[in-house]
Amino acid sequence: MSTAMAIPGNTADTFLIHYFGGGLDGDDRFVVERFKALSSGDIRPVPDGAANSKGGRRSGRTVVSRKEAEAMRPDRTEIIICTGLRTRGGKQSWGSLAAGLLCDRRQRG
Repeated sequence: MSTAMAIPGNTADTFLIHYFGGGLDGDDRFVVERFKALSSGDIRPVPDGAANSKGGRRSGRTVVSRKEAEAMRPDRTEIIICTGLRTRGGKQSWGSLAAGLLCDRRQRG
């Protein structure tokens, strides 16, 4: 464990951003999908909380502006994917635990 993690009250947000396509430059509106990474290695979609008009299954997608897409920060176990409506370019934001940034990997042998 690193010293930065061992200090109580450490509030620094560490996450990984991956831009694909043209990034956030080509569009003004983005579809946002949220996923949660589980400790077993599975990735599950997170519903956005708004039921559709017929009261059926909830959608995990919302549409936001470019400013809102740039400001999104993932939780430690969250993955946020913002995809442009026209160009299909965008960004992925991976939380520190979802990306495995803080994993202590040791080779067995």
